[in-house]
Amino acid sequence: MTLLRAVARPMLATMFVTGGAMALRKPDALAAKAQPVADALRRIAPGARLTPTNVVRLNAAVHIAAGTALATGHLPRTSALVLAATMPATTVSGHPFWNETDPVARRNQRTHFLKNVSLTGGLLLSTLDPEPSKPWLGRRAARTAVAAKDGIAGRLEGLRG
Repeated sequence: MTLLRAVARPMLATMFVTGGAMALRKPDALAAKAQPVADALRRIAPGARLTPTNVVRLNAAVHIAAGTALATGHLPRTSALVLAATMPATTVSGHPFWNETDPVARRNQRTHFLKNVSLTGGLLLSTLDPEPSKPWLGRRAARTAVAAKDGIAGRLEGLRG
């Protein structure tokens, strides 16, 4: 891992690990904001026990696990993608600045909304960041496909000959 990755990944992951830990300690404080997400998930999976508090806990656990994986460089692209996938629901339900009537609260919520949009952009960029010693996923897939084609062609030649 390069020095830049060793520093940047934990920096990007910090908000998710600390926010997830806070949400796990006090899930009821965020449950009201998670109600629309819980309702939407219940429509998708009617048999699941998806209370707003459980949705907050699940999201917090995902943020802690994927944030820790990103920070430590374990499956960094996958963990960045998992975190990015959680962000739209977290951002829209957690920071609905359009519903605020108080100008100060509206500005505060808009700032947090845009911060989350920025974090999502950083996470999406991280999904494309290959390790220097490891070829990009597309390159590895192409090599595997070529090797498979060559193997099949060799077997066909063996059958003909």
